[in-house]
Amino acid sequence: MNDRFPIYIERVLLAEGGLSTRRDDPGNWTGGHIGVGRLLGTKYGIAANTYPDLDIPNLTREQAIAIYHRDFWRPVHADTLPQSVGYQLLDAAVQHGIGNTKKMMQRAVRVRDDGQIGPVTLTALMAMPADDLVLDFISERVRFYCGCRNWATDGRGWMLRMAANIRYAAEDN
Repeated sequence: MNDRFPIYIERVLLAEGGLSTRRDDPGNWTGGHIGVGRLLGTKYGIAANTYPDLDIPNLTREQAIAIYHRDFWRPVHADTLPQSVGYQLLDAAVQHGIGNTKKMMQRAVRVRDDGQIGPVTLTALMAMPADDLVLDFISERVRFYCGCRNWATDGRGWMLRMAANIRYAAEDN
């Protein structure tokens, strides 16, 4: 069991930073598209497009941590996997959503990427050495980022985040 959530959430909060109200970021709009809905922004990585009814500008650090634990850490079962995998899953869930994270994990263990973590995926996860799994998973994330339409604007920052994640993987193994 992986009980390192308090350590991992600090990494996420460091990467996500404080309040951002960039008008060109669709995540900052309650409608999920630039100019659609209200511009509430993103704070600690908690975005208006995902939480349109949340008072993002006044979100506290403690509230953000509770959301991450409930809506990201638990749904990807990060606490049940080796510690070197837990952070990578949490960070991916924050960046790409739960569904995409599950599919990336499935591709990393070379099973059908249907987004359903069932017996086939779990067997493959447990059979793969954790260090190999982390490297393959980070590779899947890089591939995902390269296909994003805002690569030109945000790609450099994403790759710096992946570089940090590789270092974290080395620390966690």
